Amino acid sequence: MKELRIRMLAGVFVVAGVLSWAGARLWNSVGTLPSVPLAAPIVLALIAVVLLSTALSLRARLKAQRERRPGAKGVDPLMAARAVVFGQASALVAALVAGMYGGTGVFLLEQLDIPARRDQAFYAGFSVVAGIGVIAAAIFLERVCKLPDDDEHDGPGTAPTM
Repeated sequence: MKELRIRMLAGVFVVAGVLSWAGARLWNSVGTLPSVPLAAPIVLALIAVVLLSTALSLRARLKAQRERRPGAKGVDPLMAARAVVFGQASALVAALVAGMYGGTGVFLLEQLDIPARRDQAFYAGFSVVAGIGVIAAAIFLERVCKLPDDDEHDGPGTAPTM
């Protein structure tokens, strides 16, 4: 499984933001711009909380297992892999959604004198912040579940194999 790449997530965010900004300008010139739902930042924040709590739980269980505490509950490798896949998928979707709401929010910054547009701009901004929280929690979860490198064969006391 490949690690999340910050550059790729940033690229998804920027491309979605530019397309969303252009789409919002076009949609506004044709008719009424769809609103940013209040639920968007709430759902993204809930996903971030789930990812963070999963990461903290797995980290505590792995630490107890490494320290060989009596009664320590081990971590099923398949469950850890599923958690990482969920985190990676969440990070990709969060980068896309945060970019979309970010582009819309930038467009709405031009119209802050209208109260409804101001509220939509705040919702869009909170969605971007919550999306960044999802990405950060997903990266933390990935780091928690990362296996240590196998350095046994490359240690200073081993002879090179030919």
